[in-house]
Amino acid sequence: MPAYFKTNPVSLKELLEDCHSGKLQLPDFQRSWVWDEERIKSLIASISRAFPVGALMSLETGGPVEFKPRTVEGAPDWSQQTKAHSLLLDGQQRLTSLYQVTLRNKVVDTVTAKNKRVKRWFYIDIIKALDPAIDREDAIIGIPEDRVIRKDINKTVVLDVSSPEKEYDSLMFPLSCVFNWDNWQDGFYERWAGKPEKEIWKDFKNKILQENFALYQIPVITLGQATTKEAVCVVFEKVNTGGKPLDAFELVTAAYAANGHELRKDWYGKDGKSGRQGLFRETLRFPGQRAGIIGEVSNTDFLQAIALYHTRELRQAAAAIGKLGKELPAVNCTRQTLLNVPLTAYKKYEMVVEDGFIKAAKFLNLMHLYRTFDLPYQSQLVPLAVILADLGELSNHEGNRAKLMRWYWNGVFGELYSSAVESRYAKDFIEVPAWIKGGSEPSTVSEATFHSDRLKTMRTRLSAAYKGVNALLMTAGAQDFRSGQEFDFMVYFHEDVDIHHIFPKAWCQSQRHSSAVYDSIINKTPLSYQTNRIIGGEGPSEYLGKLEKGKPPAIPPISAVKLDDYLTTHLINPALLRSNDFGAFMADRQNRLLTLIEKATGKLGFHAAALDSVDAADEEIDEFQVPIEA
Repeated sequence: MPAYFKTNPVSLKELLEDCHSGKLQLPDFQRSWVWDEERIKSLIASISRAFPVGALMSLETGGPVEFKPRTVEGAPDWSQQTKAHSLLLDGQQRLTSLYQVTLRNKVVDTVTAKNKRVKRWFYIDIIKALDPAIDREDAIIGIPEDRVIRKDINKTVVLDVSSPEKEYDSLMFPLSCVFNWDNWQDGFYERWAGKPEKEIWKDFKNKILQENFALYQIPVITLGQATTKEAVCVVFEKVNTGGKPLDAFELVTAAYAANGHELRKDWYGKDGKSGRQGLFRETLRFPGQRAGIIGEVSNTDFLQAIALYHTRELRQAAAAIGKLGKELPAVNCTRQTLLNVPLTAYKKYEMVVEDGFIKAAKFLNLMHLYRTFDLPYQSQLVPLAVILADLGELSNHEGNRAKLMRWYWNGVFGELYSSAVESRYAKDFIEVPAWIKGGSEPSTVSEATFHSDRLKTMRTRLSAAYKGVNALLMTAGAQDFRSGQEFDFMVYFHEDVDIHHIFPKAWCQSQRHSSAVYDSIINKTPLSYQTNRIIGGEGPSEYLGKLEKGKPPAIPPISAVKLDDYLTTHLINPALLRSNDFGAFMADRQNRLLTLIEKATGKLGFHAAALDSVDAADEEIDEFQVPIEA
């Protein structure tokens, strides 16, 4: 790690005073304090016995990494008067809990173990704390805001410490005085002058307050000023194993905030809805749907797109002054790159990238991809957006759009965006616009392969290619079996279109076909909800007859010739369907779907694997390995 660090013990009192004075603050990416009452009591019990509670980690301020600081929860806001000396990276929950309980001298707003909000003062039962036979946690008492504990429906008072005198009488010491007990002690002595309770207090003060609390030290690992943002992010994730993982957006937010820019408002808006996230959710959102096709674009996706533009600009600038080969900085969008994107670059490219994502939504709708649920790869949206933004009006040219669709489908059917995608994003951003302008074929197109047998294993929407086949069928002009309508945006949602079995599941089960075969995409196609209801669980010969007959006047009859035309748009051989020939149908439609994929990707040869090759050990495949007529 390109930084130095040191470890020193620091007194608990000094740490809490630094929290109060603003010398020790939190980086803005830290989440709020969330500890419940029981965890607070357990922590206090450990301190009261001088047990270790783990090390803290801080980052010295004043280096090249600047995060917007904020004070520990409950501490005075010193942001305008005091510059933090260090920022607490690990230990927020522990230190905030101790600050709230001991130094703040106000009731603690916390929650119960069942997450019910409560207000508590914390006390130590002096007698219990001195008894070695009693668990120390039982000596730590959380008391309601009015400092009275009541029980049962009659609200019988169990303990009342609502005044110093009642604290003295109950031998209950308030933890808000744990570092400043002189005044409390004076009152206690006056109340118990000449009584044995005075000696009990002295024993408690010496053994617990002075030896444990006053002298308690916590090891603090301090990262030096030279620590990078990437190192901060990695270190924070390693030590913050119990919380939500820290992402690059939060670190960038904190860094930009130090320069006065509120990145969260850009993304979420002042009301949580009007920001860029809300814009993307509303883009091409059909009424009744939660979001449009780009509704799940994340803030990190957006920053990755900006990082691609920024690093390409750096590369182009280096090339302009004569640098070559390895001297040229890489175009990339890794987490480390995101952390190093300056605010000036963000402001330069934010509207360009925003426009690119909106263009991506329109582009996907052209290919009959309307819902995030049906999107083959969420990850492919990032390169699609930057490519469309970069091409500008060139992307509207029919020939260029065809190339872009070819690139998109190669990514889907080559299944190239399932892992390690950042390097592919960069290649796409460099290669695809150059290809559109007359350059060589991009890597995503040249590297994509698709095997004929892959269709047999695509059974659920977990497969990107499964979703791709469904969209391709609609794009190719598939018409609903019942209405003959193509599945445009309006029909798709009004008719509740989804992927359904062609040979119904119930019929396949009655014929003892394997689910591994009949559930594949080969036996599925887009259909409206009403059409699927009519199909039911009967064999094709029966449900086709029902469709032809119809139910006038609500469902008009369909001629056999017209129905066959509808079936053909789904790449279905009507004769094989009408004869209920499941095996021949599966082999034939596999061949037709392969042709559809070849056309979409611009590649031939997906039929190279013989369709009648049979794995003798796999009876599920034997079912539809029927030779195809030329």
